[in-house]
Amino acid sequence: MRAACPGRRILRLALLALVRDSKSGELRVLLLALLVAVSAMTAVGFFTSRVSLAVDRQAGEVLAADLRLESRQPLERDYFRMAADAGLRFAEMSTFPSVAFKGEDNALIAVRAVSSDYPLRGRLKIADQAFGPARETFQLPGAGEVWLESRLFAQLDAKIGDRIQVGAAELTVTQVLDYRPDQGSQFVDLAPTLLMRLEDVPATGLLQEGSRISHAALFAGETAAIAALKRQLELRKKPGQRIADLRDGSPQIRSAIDRAGRFLSLSALATLLLAAVAVAISARRYVVRHLDTAALMKSMGAPQRLVLGISVLELLMTGLLAGMLGAVVGYVAQEGIAYLLRDLVHGELPRPTLGAGWLGILVAVLILVGFALPPLLQLRHVPPARVLRRNLEPPPLRYMTVYGTALAALVVLLGWLLRDMELLVYVLVAIAGMFAALTLAGWILVRLLGRFRGKVGVSWRYGMANIARRDRDSIVQIVAFGLGLMVLLLLAVVRQDLMREWRASLPADAPNYFMINIRPDQEEALHEFFVERDMAPPRLVPMIRARLLSINSIPATEAVHSDRGREFIEREANLTWAADMQTDNILLEGRWWQPDDGGEPQVSVEIDLARALGLKIGDTLTYDVTGEELTARVTSFREVQWDTFQPNFFMVFSPGALDDSIGTYITSLHVRRDQRSMLADLSRHFPEVTAIDLEALLDQVRGVMDKASLAVQYVFGFSLLAGIMVLLAAVQSTLDERRYESAMLRTLGASRRIVLFGVAAEFTTLGLLSGMLAAIGASVAGYVLATQVFNLTYRFNPAIWGLGLLAGALLVGVSGTLATRSVVNHPPAAVLRDG
Repeated sequence: MRAACPGRRILRLALLALVRDSKSGELRVLLLALLVAVSAMTAVGFFTSRVSLAVDRQAGEVLAADLRLESRQPLERDYFRMAADAGLRFAEMSTFPSVAFKGEDNALIAVRAVSSDYPLRGRLKIADQAFGPARETFQLPGAGEVWLESRLFAQLDAKIGDRIQVGAAELTVTQVLDYRPDQGSQFVDLAPTLLMRLEDVPATGLLQEGSRISHAALFAGETAAIAALKRQLELRKKPGQRIADLRDGSPQIRSAIDRAGRFLSLSALATLLLAAVAVAISARRYVVRHLDTAALMKSMGAPQRLVLGISVLELLMTGLLAGMLGAVVGYVAQEGIAYLLRDLVHGELPRPTLGAGWLGILVAVLILVGFALPPLLQLRHVPPARVLRRNLEPPPLRYMTVYGTALAALVVLLGWLLRDMELLVYVLVAIAGMFAALTLAGWILVRLLGRFRGKVGVSWRYGMANIARRDRDSIVQIVAFGLGLMVLLLLAVVRQDLMREWRASLPADAPNYFMINIRPDQEEALHEFFVERDMAPPRLVPMIRARLLSINSIPATEAVHSDRGREFIEREANLTWAADMQTDNILLEGRWWQPDDGGEPQVSVEIDLARALGLKIGDTLTYDVTGEELTARVTSFREVQWDTFQPNFFMVFSPGALDDSIGTYITSLHVRRDQRSMLADLSRHFPEVTAIDLEALLDQVRGVMDKASLAVQYVFGFSLLAGIMVLLAAVQSTLDERRYESAMLRTLGASRRIVLFGVAAEFTTLGLLSGMLAAIGASVAGYVLATQVFNLTYRFNPAIWGLGLLAGALLVGVSGTLATRSVVNHPPAAVLRDG
């Protein structure tokens, strides 16, 4: 054989090897493991992309659109032409303050004039009487008609059919406006809403030069088209114009979506890790079975490049085949899931993008390169003399080659899947820690088994002896089984605990109303109002409006460069002061002020805003507070849990800093359905106080939770399948050795029953050891995920221990015994004859 071989010849030999190995079963385990990996990943990718699009669409209800462009100046018609050219739907809205009159009664209102296509996302809800039961509608007020919020009926002493005066126009009240999709996007300083047609605005005569009016263009459509339009708008928008997408609509919705995305990513990650373990174990067996072939080829003069090239090409073709088949299976699987969930997921799921299919093929190749290529490198160094002496082995690979390649593949795969650097670091550290802990614990347990061998029966003694004799293989199996069971326990038990804690963070009695514009002199009267109605008086939080002037004496317009930071400094912000930090805030950096700190004003800043403004501890912020300048030093950064629906602020000042400023109070409270009648009394007794209904926003957050929980539950099914593949791969990796051992024992007089019971005892012991380690690992991982990633309270679940041991004994014990049953049934003479 020539020393060099053309690439075409290597490809032909690789194809022949692929056909031969597929017929003889050499690649079956590897192909099946890879097929499951790609099927699971593509099914997860297809389905979760559909769920994510559905979740995003639901979250878009907070804006009544997928994208909004807001401006203080009239919007150019070019924006709408751009949307029409892109095949997008669009609507217009104008918002301005005014006063509504009915006889001698009047009330401050926020007029929302909308075009006929409003809303683009979500539905309006109306009622036939103030604070009465609501229903969804596709309609809008007709020409010359208006819809009023319930509290306006109380303030104006109005009823349906009455006529009210708005500017120069006289309009007819035809419905009670109960809910607008975008009413939760900005709930501060909103007067009660009057909804009317955009065409009726000129008749009011209210829009004059200098009027305080806000214009908004709303867009909705396909995700790619929305993203393209957003990029165009960002290039063309003028100063003072603001672009908002679904993540800008509400901090509560944004927080829920981010957390749901993390749950889905971690669930898909579990499938990926299990599949990678299965591929690594299968590749190890593949190499062992090909050592003789490589030695024979080298003894006939084949160069290392040819020997390695054939196997690498064979595996790459296997990966491409598994990738394409897996993408098809994954697409079909997600269609089946979508069909099963047609009644559980509200609304029609969007069609999936095909990107997951291509990524599935890339995942297959990347898993092979990271987890199968390192063992293949041993084929280069197989000594030709192995043809005569089968005990000759190639030199072991360097640990850096094996683990470095796997780590690089993991970083790429996880980076693409998680797209969250903080979470990526946590996961990599957790994987390394769990792998090291499982390996060490497995080594210790294998050593300890020797002490119990003399105290058990023949079958158990044989099983334990097998574990101790093949200590390296046993440790690998314990690590593989333990990792697989740990991930399954994490998804089956800890997942439920985490989802339960997530739901518990938004309890049934979560605040569903915000009350704003409470004057300081109304504090005592408001307290008595609630006491008289047997309701707990809510905690009032002070609030004042102010504008950021400078950072470290540098004008804010020059010091801030990020888009979000500029949006913050272009408008007034809500400030508060407090002696103690709220329980739903987490101190990340710096220190909270103490009573003995002195009189220097201090401020604590929400961490994301601090990054947008480029702040660091010790910086000074100067605010214009009701015409007076206030300078405070930044002493801490906080993480705010927006989805608690408690009053929260980006800027919290120390006590005394804002004492001389006159502001208002804000609070949140839970109002039961049977207490809604008190809202009308509240409007009559405190007409300046505005109660903002958050029930719809709460429902949207709970909807995100429900969709996330449902998706994670079905992702678990793919993870379970990947876990079974780990089990099969680990069992298959020792079949040849077990076949020879069984033949020897039966030749020496051992009965088939004793050998089979011994195998069952071995796998049951491995299962118990793996289950115990998996329970420990799942508990620790659950604690870290809850406290460090999801910011939830975690309670250790004792059931995980029993389930871990039981699952290990049954899954590993029963499956391992059944998988190796053919070994025991194989005729000893045939095994010994084949060597």
